[in-house]
Amino acid sequence: MHHEAVDDTSKVQAIDFLVEECWDNEVWPKYNKWVYSFIQSKLAAKPSEKVKRSLLISYAESLGNIGYVYATGGDVTSALEYFQKSLKIKEEIGDKYAIANSLNNIGVTYQQQGDIPKALEYSHRSLKIREEIGDKQRIAVCLNNIGSIYNNQGDVKNALKFFNKCLALVEEIDDKFGMANTLNNIGSLYKDEGDLDNALDCHQRSMKLREEIGDKKGVGNSLNNIGHIYDTEANYKEALNYYQQSLKIQEEIGDKKGISISLYNIGRGMLQKGDVVGALPYGKRSIKIAQEIGIPDDIMSAAELLSDIYAKQNKGMQALEMHKLFVEMRDSINNEETQRATAQTQARYEYEKQKSLDDIAHAKRAAAEKTAHEISLAVEKEGKKKQVIIIYAIAGGLILVIVFLIFVFNRLAVTKRQKQVIELAHLELGEKNKEIMDSITYAKRIQSAILPPAKLVKEYLQDSFILYKPKDVVAGDFYWMEHRDGKVLFAAADCTGHGVPGAMVSVICNNALNRSVREHGLTKPGEILDKSREIVIQEFDKSDEDVRDGMDIALCSLDGNKVEYAGANNPLWLIRKGELIELKGDKQPIGKYAKEEPFNTYELDLETGDTLYIFSDGYADQFGGTKGKKLKTANFKRLLVSIQDKPMNEQKEFIDTSFEEWRGDLEQIDDVCVIGVRI
Repeated sequence: MHHEAVDDTSKVQAIDFLVEECWDNEVWPKYNKWVYSFIQSKLAAKPSEKVKRSLLISYAESLGNIGYVYATGGDVTSALEYFQKSLKIKEEIGDKYAIANSLNNIGVTYQQQGDIPKALEYSHRSLKIREEIGDKQRIAVCLNNIGSIYNNQGDVKNALKFFNKCLALVEEIDDKFGMANTLNNIGSLYKDEGDLDNALDCHQRSMKLREEIGDKKGVGNSLNNIGHIYDTEANYKEALNYYQQSLKIQEEIGDKKGISISLYNIGRGMLQKGDVVGALPYGKRSIKIAQEIGIPDDIMSAAELLSDIYAKQNKGMQALEMHKLFVEMRDSINNEETQRATAQTQARYEYEKQKSLDDIAHAKRAAAEKTAHEISLAVEKEGKKKQVIIIYAIAGGLILVIVFLIFVFNRLAVTKRQKQVIELAHLELGEKNKEIMDSITYAKRIQSAILPPAKLVKEYLQDSFILYKPKDVVAGDFYWMEHRDGKVLFAAADCTGHGVPGAMVSVICNNALNRSVREHGLTKPGEILDKSREIVIQEFDKSDEDVRDGMDIALCSLDGNKVEYAGANNPLWLIRKGELIELKGDKQPIGKYAKEEPFNTYELDLETGDTLYIFSDGYADQFGGTKGKKLKTANFKRLLVSIQDKPMNEQKEFIDTSFEEWRGDLEQIDDVCVIGVRI
């Protein structure tokens, strides 16, 4: 019997190896359920402890594998049930390596379900064990998962911290699967922060690694992410191409979550292109699958998409129903308890890690305390002889208390006199503050005088708007306009700083633009920026200090149906028939710079109905929304594309209202300047 049981264990391990090598989406679940039943029957025969342990190891693994199958298929409830069963057996066996694996799987599943506190709890428990046993590959998995949780909660700082730790570790051990996953996560973070070039590079590197190792699910995910980047750039045709490729792979492998996400992406892309009818079936399929697998994030996204589609179709009740579902899912994900749990679990993990280091010191202290106890017994025997001394000590203490009270009463009198002095100083400070505010208000009048009047703007840019929102009374942002040789020159500029310092720099930079055109007769945008930089540097060089202030700017020259553009860090956006075209400025400011080069001038032929936008970075950088995150360039682009059917004066109101709604109760962090011109 003992010999037969050992053979059974070896048989299970051998078949397990073969099935893993010949992975098949249908064979794998059936095999693990067979192992599950097989081992149950063998355990019922009451084998020896050694054989029982071997069988339990395989039993726990089969339970975990069944859980993984359910998780991949989107059945998170069943997945958690099997992962927990697997964990219980592994804890009975005492296999730390296996316990850490189960804890990690449970953490990932809770994350998919939207239960962030439990996701962090199990992920940190897994990380703690893996650090104890020095399992570098699995440590990297934990770091990656925890980074993803922080990223989903909008904690970019902690997300980058864990992702970078993970990437360094997987590169050290040459783990291609881990490298691909971590690059994917870093790429998504870059994309959210608006760094699309680095985001695309990370996702392409990730997809290449996934193709090398045959990770179809990962390739599907990478295709979706690359599609998102093209989507952000308003290149909807290319984005839809990648989304369709991703959907094909997700359907091949039966990844329901991936299918739901790809369907949502295709539906959203079609809606952005204006194909409302084509978008609807993708939105319906997406929400159906998302509700089947019970993942709040995916339900929320699909509900928002359907709400937008129904609104476009003037189906108000259906749009409202989907919007209510969107809000319900959003609130369940972003409640205050979830936000607090992130910090609390991190603190608990750090405490537990430090506690294990303190255990040794505690043992040493225990020995010292034992000696101290023995000494205290000896002291107690001599206690009666020292009663007289104690009485004198108490009397002395009472005298000290009396002296202290006298000191306190004296200090109260001094404090009262100080309070009178402070009140007088407060009055003087109020007067000084009024003088300062009066000066700043007058400075605003001076700064307003350098801005082109609304009458002049409407004369030369008839169908346009300027949204100008200083953070403080005076601003570092300004807008500028000149009319020369039949050309209309206009610009949106963002000077170093805001408030009074920014306003002082803006006067110098505005003067540089005026002199470049009026004194030097320049009308080509690149040449104007070259001359303006020269003038600004000359002004600041008069100081004994090394002043590196200056400005970022987007400058346009409009002549009929032709526009010329040059930019210092700031772009020009052209929206034509629902597609956004971006001209990026030179990566250098107007001011001192390590490698100064002539500014480039770009020319574009315009069509009737084209709309031009130039702006400072204050709009996209504003914090707000439900998570207190940046609005970001990608969302600003989507907003502008979505309002192309509105007149320019309504666009200004919509952009302003959207900014204030996004900001909510948070402080405006920078000056805002947005200029829109329709041809």
